Order: sequence, then structure tokens, then C-alpha cells
Amino acid sequence: MLDDIIINAKSTADAVSKTATKLVDISKLRISAADLNAEINRRYESLGRTVYTGRKAGSVSEQEVSEAIAAIDDLKEQLAAVNAQLSSARKKTVCSVCGHENDADDIFCGKCGHRLSGEEPKDESGE
Repeated sequence: MLDDIIINAKSTADAVSKTATKLVDISKLRISAADLNAEINRRYESLGRTVYTGRKAGSVSEQEVSEAIAAIDDLKEQLAAVNAQLSSARKKTVCSVCGHENDADDIFCGKCGHRLSGEEPKDESGE
């Protein structure tokens, strides 16, 4: 009987450890997403300041604007990757059309109705 108690205690401790690790990982991803969002907002502000100052001076540096846009696009790609990891860790699927978060086993988006799975529905003729 004591062996059963020890085995149950070990399995419970393992389950708690796995859950805690998952929560820590999700928290780290959320922090990373928040940091990326903050950096994107800073870059938007900087871009606006650059365009404003350039227009006031009479010449906007297209190279500076293009570089700022490329940097923002890169940060947005990083954010999308972090959000995908976060959704995966939370067992969610993000709709590619509207961005709504759905359960991983959903076939259609609960907000816009877009098909979430990669498979196209077959028609009744079997084609």
C-alpha cells in the first residue's frame, strides 16, 4: 500500500511539474509577444517622426522610410511566429482570414466561418 502511495505521489508530482513548465513557457511567449508589440509601436512612432520631419524640411528620405518599413515588417513576422507558438502551446488555431483564435480541433472559424483545416471538403459525387 505504501508503494502505491509513493507511485501516485511521483506521478502527481510529474504532472504538476509538466503543467508548471507549460505555464512558464506560455508566460515567456506572452512576454516576448508584448516586447515585440512594444518595439513595433516604437518603430511606427519613429517612422512617423521621420516622415513628419522630412516633409517639414521639404525632402523625405525614401531610403530611411523603406528601411523603417522593412524593419517593421520583420518584427511583424517575428510576432506572427511567436503568436503561432503561443497558439500551439495553448492548443489553439488562429484563423488566417480574421485572426480569431479557435480550438485546435475546430474545422471552421467560430468568428468568420473560414475553413481552418488544410483539407478542402469533398463534394457528394466523390470528386
